[in-house]
Amino acid sequence: MERRPDQTPAETADHTPSIAGMYDVYAGGGHGHAPDREAADAALRALPGLDIAVRANRAFLRRAVRHTARLGIGQFLDIGSGYLAEGPGNIHDVARDIVPDARVAYVELDAGAVDHNRALLDGDPHAVAVQGDFLKTGDILTDPRIRALIDLDEPVAVSLAAILHFIEDKDDPWGKVAELRDALAPNSALILSHAYVTPERTGTGPDAIKDVYRAFGSQLQNRGPDETGRFFDGFTLVEPGLTNMADWRPDPDTETGHPMSHSGVVGVGIKD
Repeated sequence: MERRPDQTPAETADHTPSIAGMYDVYAGGGHGHAPDREAADAALRALPGLDIAVRANRAFLRRAVRHTARLGIGQFLDIGSGYLAEGPGNIHDVARDIVPDARVAYVELDAGAVDHNRALLDGDPHAVAVQGDFLKTGDILTDPRIRALIDLDEPVAVSLAAILHFIEDKDDPWGKVAELRDALAPNSALILSHAYVTPERTGTGPDAIKDVYRAFGSQLQNRGPDETGRFFDGFTLVEPGLTNMADWRPDPDTETGHPMSHSGVVGVGIKD
């Protein structure tokens, strides 16, 4: 989910931390390079419980995918996919428990993550991993590998999980999401999660972790419900609307004890 448009994927993997690699470290994966691990350790010191927030985010995504699949949506476009997990729990695994032939296109900028995802999906005719940048939504929507799998004339669930907080206001993330929305058929879905850290909710503020990401050129945004809610223009939010991660349609085993499981702003909307 690296968001630096001035930096090539090769440069990211070889010389600086990658957001996708750091996220994989938080999630307990083993794919991050040494710079990813070092930066992730610094972020965890700056914001204790960040790894718990990442687990809560992944759990929200699984619940949201199940919900949209139960609505009959069998196509998923996941932008900013990061490193897919080795084992059940990815979007295609969760969706196919409900829609057995569900099709999923995973889009990621980090070259190492794309290579990993392609190897993991090798032989799966209904899933593809594509290198792409959220900032270039037109390229994503016209990519021939995605269009061969995803029919935009039928409902699609677009996942933007833990990506938009790396997009600065000057890059107009609301406009980019609107471009995606306008390309979707009615009754398509938007699954979205956004970082939001407040002392009242999590016991700490966002400044320390912002400094960790700023050190390698990424600008972490801390947007609350009002700003995040704007991404759902043209969508009708499903119940319970915008919430923190742990409170969106929790399962009996949803982790709720740690304050960081209640961080973030998440929601699912259906295109009007």
